[in-house]
Amino acid sequence: MALTDYFSGLQHVGIPASSLTEAETFWTKLGFKKIGDFPVGNVIFMQRQNLVIEAWTGDDIVGKPGAINHISLDVTDAEAALVEAKKEGFNLIDHDIQHLPFWDKGIKFFNVQGPDGVIVEFCEIVK
Repeated sequence: MALTDYFSGLQHVGIPASSLTEAETFWTKLGFKKIGDFPVGNVIFMQRQNLVIEAWTGDDIVGKPGAINHISLDVTDAEAALVEAKKEGFNLIDHDIQHLPFWDKGIKFFNVQGPDGVIVEFCEIVK
């Protein structure tokens, strides 16, 4: 199988914030609703239809035009996707699966870096 066999599309866009309160207010005015609030990591997730924004504090690029930290692809099997990413020679930021306590059972993910420093996260929400 190929890496492309393990993801179905966009999961979220990661945008750093100087204030989660201000970020939540801004995205709410644009019709987004908060679907996740994770004090571990100072992270919120805001959703409008099929677009999800992840906002968090403490990132060096906050406040700069175009300050999108990463795009995240929705992965069905993070471990298998990582094996394929290694085989296909992607520039891995994470050489092992990472874990965070988001959602009910956590997430598993890894990141690759593309041209011009673009970071693509491959993220599986554990079911």
